Amino acid sequence: MSLISRLRPAVEVDLAEVHAALGRVEDPELHLPLPEAGMIGDVEVTRSGTVKVTVRLTTPSCPMKDTLGSDITSEVGGVAGVERVEVSFAAMSEHERMNLAARLRGDLPTHGHAFGPDSRTTVYAVASGKGGVGKSTVTANLAVALAQQGKRVGILDADVWGYSIPHLFGVRRAPIAIKGLMLPVEAHGVALMSVGFFVDDDEPVAWRGPMLHKALEQFLSDVHWGELDVLLIDLPPGTGDITMSLLELVPDAALIAVTTPQPAAAVVAERVGRMARNARMPVAGVIENMSTLVCEACHESTPLFGVGGGQRLATAIGAPLLGQVPLDVALRQGGDSGIPAVLGSPTASSVHELRRIATVLPVVRRSLVGRRLPLTVV
Repeated sequence: MSLISRLRPAVEVDLAEVHAALGRVEDPELHLPLPEAGMIGDVEVTRSGTVKVTVRLTTPSCPMKDTLGSDITSEVGGVAGVERVEVSFAAMSEHERMNLAARLRGDLPTHGHAFGPDSRTTVYAVASGKGGVGKSTVTANLAVALAQQGKRVGILDADVWGYSIPHLFGVRRAPIAIKGLMLPVEAHGVALMSVGFFVDDDEPVAWRGPMLHKALEQFLSDVHWGELDVLLIDLPPGTGDITMSLLELVPDAALIAVTTPQPAAAVVAERVGRMARNARMPVAGVIENMSTLVCEACHESTPLFGVGGGQRLATAIGAPLLGQVPLDVALRQGGDSGIPAVLGSPTASSVHELRRIATVLPVVRRSLVGRRLPLTVV
């Protein structure tokens, strides 16, 4: 065999097939094919069957660089004749970033945000009357359970003073910004946005009403959420400024009220439910958290916080009781480790119930009564 024949691959690599393979790779944060996002630079095929691909990143410090490299190697490596794939990275130019920002903003409404009455996204506002009932833990695990069903899910952490979504998902990095447009932080299959991504852990957020309203407004309108199936909004406890702003900004969100079995927690949560009803906000239902304490050794259940609070709340606000989540070690450990229990402890009692609730979440829409409707004169 001559030297020339040894250098040539058995099958000549088709450059068009290489580009087709690259078109099947999505950016994990933009959820766009790489060519459509303008992220593919030079592509070269050598005589020995090596494919060299340059990827233009939105930022040089892109946290998903390794994932992109692996996905490209997998797809391009499957093209006939390819012996090796070499992926290199470069940063987008300012012009390329401007083009990408314009492309992304083209998917957003001219005014307001993408979660209005015509949106295909189901929005749930997860609320509680008081803190400490596990509202954020329930939100995080429901989100992951929904993502495991194949849905595209996002969480907007609107609990500005007591944000905990970054900790519950084990991520502490700032979102990528492209010309004023932010990309959600991806973790465990869920798109996340939280004020916690912008401040240090020990830094207090001392914001008043107008700043809170503006932050929530920006998280809705200046974030490229993409085509979500479900958006969960983790509200702060009570009926304060954020809840009031949400009723104004996302009137089509449906309330999920979280409580414990204790009468004190249920009575306080009832105020949130009645506030939603008074504002004609639809109520999807009630979740009773910490319904019983499950012993890790003997698996016996103890009603540590009493019984009946969830059903009492559901009856009081005229909503279904969606489920009763037991308290077990797995649920607590998941919150501490940054890996939600739905992922880390699939056989836990709490996980079974959370997954069941995720399958029965009702899709409820706001009534047209008392609502302004667009009129067309013909």
